[in-house]
Amino acid sequence: MKNTLVTVVIPVYNDVNALRESVPRVIKVLESLTSSYELIIAEDASNDGSAEVAADFAKNNSFIIHLHRNERLGRGSALSKAAFHAKGEIFCYFDVDMATDLSHLGELLGAIKEGFDISTGSRLLPDSKIIRSYGREIKSRGYNLLVRLILHSRISDHQCGFKAFKTSSVRMLLPEIMDKHWFWDTEILVRAQRKGLLIKEIPVIWTEGKGTTVRSGDIWKMGRQILRLWWQLHVS
Repeated sequence: MKNTLVTVVIPVYNDVNALRESVPRVIKVLESLTSSYELIIAEDASNDGSAEVAADFAKNNSFIIHLHRNERLGRGSALSKAAFHAKGEIFCYFDVDMATDLSHLGELLGAIKEGFDISTGSRLLPDSKIIRSYGREIKSRGYNLLVRLILHSRISDHQCGFKAFKTSSVRMLLPEIMDKHWFWDTEILVRAQRKGLLIKEIPVIWTEGKGTTVRSGDIWKMGRQILRLWWQLHVS
């Protein structure tokens, strides 16, 4: 790990308080794992001060890059842009609310070093420890069941915002990824499986964030995206 450049991405949209708190924590963990890393803050046209905070972090730290958009194009789009800016051999990202315990970051990155193309946290493995509302638990399990049934995925949890890739693998997949928002995570895992890429799921400790920007409308949109992807894979 010491000689492998790692690109870590934090996607941000109107999460200024979480951003202020998360960046120092991320740096501390990264310094314990590798001496070679860069941190990209993929900030998607925030209007709550996140852009200014991200710019300050980048100004004061040479290893931090602030990717700003003047128009909101979506979390998935921000991640795609960051992937093409990445200099690291390993590309990983996690959500700014730090819902997934960063103690798992070493294992997440280590799986890529072992030869996996993708490693992803899972909240639905037997050894995972999850704190979240009953309603959100039901929605998550129902959504992942639909993805497995309709899209024939073998992954237990598609939407955990804690993933790492060989940078070459994620760039190979991106031209086929149509979604620009929250379904991005699911689509990239489904398409990766169809290409025979090696994926490792790891159990995680995960605590529901207070300021999530996933809305009820996003859930319905993701449901439609499941059908859209099925159509593209089987009919188009």
